[in-house]
Amino acid sequence: MAALASSVRLLVNFVRSICLGRGHRKPSSSVSRISSVTILVAAICATTLPLPMAYGESKACGRLSAKIEELASKHAGRVAVAVRHLGTGETVRYHADEPMPTASLIKFPILIAARQQLAAGTLKLDQVLELKENDVVPGSGLLTSYFSPGTRLSFGDALRLMMAVSDNTATNLVLDTIGTEATNEAMRNLGCLKTRLHAKVYGGENAWDREGSQKYGLGVTTADEMILLLTMLHTNELVSPEDSQEMRRLMGLCSSRDWFAARLPEKTLVYLKNGGISHARTAAGVIEAPSGSIALCVLTANNQDTSFGDGNAAEQLIAEIARVCFHCLEGTPKVSPPQSPALQTGATGELVIALQRTLNARLSGLPPIAEDGEFGPQTVERVKVFQQSHGLPATGIMDAASWKSLGVLAWDREDPIDVASVNGRTLPRVADDPLSDSPYVTCRTWVIGNPKTGKVLADWDGDRPVDIASTTKLMTAYVVLTSANAFPGLLEETLTFSAAADAVPGSTSGVRADEKLTVKEALYGLLLPSGNDAAHALAEHVGRKLLGQADDRSPVAAFVERMNSAAAELGMASSRFANPHGLTEERHQASAADLFRLAVALLAREDFRTIANTPEYACLLSSEAGYVRPVRWRNTNRLLGLEGYSGLKTGTTSAAGACLVSCGARGGEERVVIVLGSSCSEARYADTLNLYRWSWQRWPPGKTD
Repeated sequence: MAALASSVRLLVNFVRSICLGRGHRKPSSSVSRISSVTILVAAICATTLPLPMAYGESKACGRLSAKIEELASKHAGRVAVAVRHLGTGETVRYHADEPMPTASLIKFPILIAARQQLAAGTLKLDQVLELKENDVVPGSGLLTSYFSPGTRLSFGDALRLMMAVSDNTATNLVLDTIGTEATNEAMRNLGCLKTRLHAKVYGGENAWDREGSQKYGLGVTTADEMILLLTMLHTNELVSPEDSQEMRRLMGLCSSRDWFAARLPEKTLVYLKNGGISHARTAAGVIEAPSGSIALCVLTANNQDTSFGDGNAAEQLIAEIARVCFHCLEGTPKVSPPQSPALQTGATGELVIALQRTLNARLSGLPPIAEDGEFGPQTVERVKVFQQSHGLPATGIMDAASWKSLGVLAWDREDPIDVASVNGRTLPRVADDPLSDSPYVTCRTWVIGNPKTGKVLADWDGDRPVDIASTTKLMTAYVVLTSANAFPGLLEETLTFSAAADAVPGSTSGVRADEKLTVKEALYGLLLPSGNDAAHALAEHVGRKLLGQADDRSPVAAFVERMNSAAAELGMASSRFANPHGLTEERHQASAADLFRLAVALLAREDFRTIANTPEYACLLSSEAGYVRPVRWRNTNRLLGLEGYSGLKTGTTSAAGACLVSCGARGGEERVVIVLGSSCSEARYADTLNLYRWSWQRWPPGKTD
């Protein structure tokens, strides 16, 4: 009977995956709608009848299908997408049955295999693992950088590290514990025949599937199979409802705002796993949208943009696809509510958060429970206490009688809603907006100026010091270029990247430790891809010259000191620099007006103009080891694709927001526009273009005096 049950399960999942598009080649984008009854009937009849493939398309899904195809077709790389509304079953697919590299996304199937073994009782969460020296591998995570061999941790801790911070060393500890073939066996049993793990992390030389490892790297999957796994997780088919809830919680730990959630409303709940290697970016997870739960998988490979940090094209694509899925499916009908309004163990989402918040308010004499949106043991116990206090059966399930006794839910913690007072409120009116005023923008501060005269034409909080992210690199470039006046031949000198430069986090030029290039070439690596590593390397090289041989102080500190003295010389009274790259650091700030003064000084130099206005640059890197390899950098400034715009520098951090220092020309006259703290990457360009348009109308060329 067990073998028969396993066979039926495999058949059901296999047929379900076909209904989602696996094994059935359609045009690159398609829409399907299936139901559990359809799946069951198809599973029963699969051995005797040809499978009917019926596809129904709503207007919302039609728009979404067209939008995904448009976005994916414009991306410089391969893209596969599958989206499924987990309430209605409507599914949008784009090359969703094509095998693609997983990168760290394979850790989701590893988690499934581990949780199934835990559910079977062959493993325990408190089982102790010991970190050995040969366990340590490089890459993402905490164990490699912060823990020494001999460290002991539980199997549960290793799972959390694997999912929350994609810890590579923890992943290998998990694989050693569950067995290296366990993941592939679990995928086969679930009908995911194209999802495979090829090796341990950084274990390509000892891969059990060498051919797969060479072709795809760590693992391979399809968007269809990821959606199948997410669907089964959502319906608690992988493991028990309690274990499924724990899996969703672990995936919620890695819901970085830089992936699915980057362009979604701030409070949107997301659980996912993502992965990134130089040429591939992947993500799969569930978005809790107003219309219901949306499962989404986006796989990319052969990406031209191999950079890491803000602005990576594939990561931007993933964020945009998540955004259009969220909004295109807003009008999708929600699943009809069950006849009983019961809410119980395993439920997640906004309603659970409101329940937890309301229970905390109603039972104020008890310690508050977490308002995390997960109907787990804590919430069950608190519901029982509430039910007992109101003379109801203590079931731990929120049924109709319990909802009635609970009363109106505390729905919004930041902005509590009192219906009567809201409906009776009148808002004060302000005067009509003068049409001559500057445009509305999202940025915190801005400046418009004439670089020829050095005159500021208009500003908003232009003298306020704020975080400036990678626009810092304008001062780094200024110090390097002006130092070339004092040290003739500096720009042609060979610069060797140090290990410290290579280790600087964030956006990168991709040059590795012990690789060599000229100082001038490093400036391209600084300004085009916004290389934090290049900023550090230039500061080391030029800083040594500024110090001289007899001075043993830090070259980078000397360079930063020169950045501040240069700022003083340029009259940048509101600015202070603490590093050469712009990563967030205390008191590392400048004002928009100060950056305008810096831009004026830089635009007076043709060598700077040439670099800042270059859309793409390539050079050859030599190495201490003897090899030579090419590297290519693309300018992060999208304005360079518009006639009349040249330079200067982008910048983005969570503290600074999206920043842009730019130069535009019309009628033979140049303007500089600086926006700091825009709401997102796209907003900084919209803010900038709106300010340019307003300035040309307000002060036509030749009429700025």
